[in-house]
Amino acid sequence: MTSRSAQRSTSWIARAAGALGIALLLAGCASRESATEPRGLRPADARARINALLPTNLADRAGWATDIHVSLSTLRIEATPANICAVVGIIEQESGFRADPAVPELPAIAWQQIEQRARAAGVPMLVVRAALRLPSPDGKSYSARIDAARTERELSEIFDDFIGMVPMGRSLFGGLNPVRTGGPMQVSIEFAERHAQQRSYPYPADGGLRREVFTRRGGLYFGTAHLLDYRADYDKPIYRFADYNAGHHASRNAALQKAISVASGMPLAADGDLVRHDGAKEVGSTEAAARVLGERLGLSPSAIRSDLEQGQEAGLEQTRLHQRVFALADKVQGRSLPRAQVPQIELAGAKITRKLTTAWFAQRVDERYRRCLSRAAGKAG
Repeated sequence: MTSRSAQRSTSWIARAAGALGIALLLAGCASRESATEPRGLRPADARARINALLPTNLADRAGWATDIHVSLSTLRIEATPANICAVVGIIEQESGFRADPAVPELPAIAWQQIEQRARAAGVPMLVVRAALRLPSPDGKSYSARIDAARTERELSEIFDDFIGMVPMGRSLFGGLNPVRTGGPMQVSIEFAERHAQQRSYPYPADGGLRREVFTRRGGLYFGTAHLLDYRADYDKPIYRFADYNAGHHASRNAALQKAISVASGMPLAADGDLVRHDGAKEVGSTEAAARVLGERLGLSPSAIRSDLEQGQEAGLEQTRLHQRVFALADKVQGRSLPRAQVPQIELAGAKITRKLTTAWFAQRVDERYRRCLSRAAGKAG
């Protein structure tokens, strides 16, 4: 994961103009228009604009620019510097512009996941290892291929073969490949499959959408969709970057949790998760705190639940719960509370080896995004 910046020496007039340009670009992040390109911008010009904002020493700049352009234009998202730089910031953070990035200690991570699945299924590892010593379709044993794997694409293909060919694989993994993310933007494969049901994927996917995520073109398309192809009325792009890590609308939901906490006096973790999804009978802490406010809000428990369940939708801001909670919290606080905040989430996962948070991720992407915008302002100056 690397960052790159390019700066020019300019007069104070040019620097002032550049600062104004950055402010305007920030305000326009993720703008959505009916046209696929900014007014008067031809596809060739859009690709040239993208190319100019890519890292200077990037191999196959034209290929990267083309794939980013196809992603933006197919999704009908303007090729503005702000939108381009948002995509560039995520790519730099997630892969350093590598289509299929290597993962340190991947075989050890894979074996750890296998052992966890074996324990959960009650299958002795001796039996699992015996199954993994069977020859796979390429002639090598599954265990040998796991030990040699360096990227998530390679590991995903091994698990696909194991699940499809060996009964032990189906019983161990329930038919579900445990590799969940991939590609240059480390996008969720589950998101890609869900998004493709709503919009037509622009490329042939003869090998399936899972394999497309691990390609440059597919990873960029679905990563761009996850980042920009949803409505979020944020005043700062850092909240969209946080959503990329924590889930759509998580920053908006975290702000609502903060408002519920202020109005009720009950401490809440502002993690963006408004309701429980684990099937438990007990309500979650956010819903419980909102119910305490029920009488003051004029809302029944069922109405509160119904509104909170819109936490993954764009219309939550129009619900009675959202509007009345903020009206009450603003009055208690004596000022208008922010309608978005970066969720307070500590990241966890097999690939994470140190303490990281959603705030750390969002700030890192935001720094890269702003450096990219500085390059854009410099080139326009």
